[in-house]
Amino acid sequence: MSASAVAVRDLWKSFRLYHERNQFLKAAILRGRRARYEEFWALKDVSFEVPVGTTFGVIGSNGSGKSTLLKCLAGILVPERGEVEISGRISALLELGAGFHPELSGRENVFLNGAILGLSKKEIAARFDSIVDFAGLEDFIDSPVKNYSSGMFVRLGFAVAAHVEPEVLLVDEVLSVGDEAFQRKSAEKIEQFRREGRTIVFVSHGLSQVEQLCETVAWIDHGDLKLVGPAGDVISAYRGDSHEAKKTPDELGSRWGSGEIQITSVELLDDNGEAVAHPRTLEPLTIRVHLNAHAPIQDTVLVARIDEMNGHTVWSSSSRRNGVSIGMLDGPAEVTIEIPQLPLLEGTFDLTVAITNQTEIQPYDWWDRRVRFDVRQFTSLDSGITHIPSEWTITGAKNIVQLG
Repeated sequence: MSASAVAVRDLWKSFRLYHERNQFLKAAILRGRRARYEEFWALKDVSFEVPVGTTFGVIGSNGSGKSTLLKCLAGILVPERGEVEISGRISALLELGAGFHPELSGRENVFLNGAILGLSKKEIAARFDSIVDFAGLEDFIDSPVKNYSSGMFVRLGFAVAAHVEPEVLLVDEVLSVGDEAFQRKSAEKIEQFRREGRTIVFVSHGLSQVEQLCETVAWIDHGDLKLVGPAGDVISAYRGDSHEAKKTPDELGSRWGSGEIQITSVELLDDNGEAVAHPRTLEPLTIRVHLNAHAPIQDTVLVARIDEMNGHTVWSSSSRRNGVSIGMLDGPAEVTIEIPQLPLLEGTFDLTVAITNQTEIQPYDWWDRRVRFDVRQFTSLDSGITHIPSEWTITGAKNIVQLG
């Protein structure tokens, strides 16, 4: 049996939810008591072990306790009860750049953040050029980070944390930061850690990514550890549960987000602009997403994903990945996705839509499996999931003449 790199035993963590605040001493004296609050348990009796050299996933809806768990593992939060044991040097890719000082340059912050993560000045100096090259900030490394864009900020934070070369790496929803090229570099770095036998604890809402990266997965729901086991089994159980969660009679799937922008409706339309319940293979399909922003918000991203019923992702894209800028949203708006020829073959599929910030990490409204639709197949005789255009050429065959 493999030794444990991470051991969590009977972990409990609570927060106080205040219903009123004593902002001044005078208010406290006049009330004659402290502000009222209730105890909220973010984690309740959570126990599991992560063997050395494995990639361990943590899934659950927003507010389930995933990030609280990772912060307890990282030592950022102290649990009320229970214990956490970590074997080896640990690095956390949580709130990237959280230790940066805005008035200091990128160079100074690399040394500062590296020291916070446990590296000596000599070790940081030896890794410095690689960190800057990974972040792609050679021309800006001596500028104050307060002048960095959000993408530059998180790229530098990821680069520093990734070059600590930890035995145990904690990752919380950071593989979607930066542009497409940087996302690819980030994923390759994580894959390198896996090949080197490092232990990774990975939190994400991207279930297909969790299933691809992780051998074992823990499902946390409202602070309770519901299930731990093989990735495919746990994700299937979670998806089955999440289909039932948060439903109203006219809504499918589950939904979460901060709520500044809401998805009001999603339509599937044919080439005549009429609603279609059963799109046809190789015929045009339009996905129209109606939005409503409750305050002016700049640089939003629309995400769309199509999954098979078994949970495997067939296609995933976003406005940002297609080079489309949504710009400022303030009030009602709509985003239209035109698919000239639907390549899906006959089957049942689920459409997920989300509106997020520019990093695709912070969801304003994430509507998982919002629309379930059946594809009908008439013009193609292929089988499988998608139609792939092909040309067939035969050479060297001989015609056989039948003698009467």
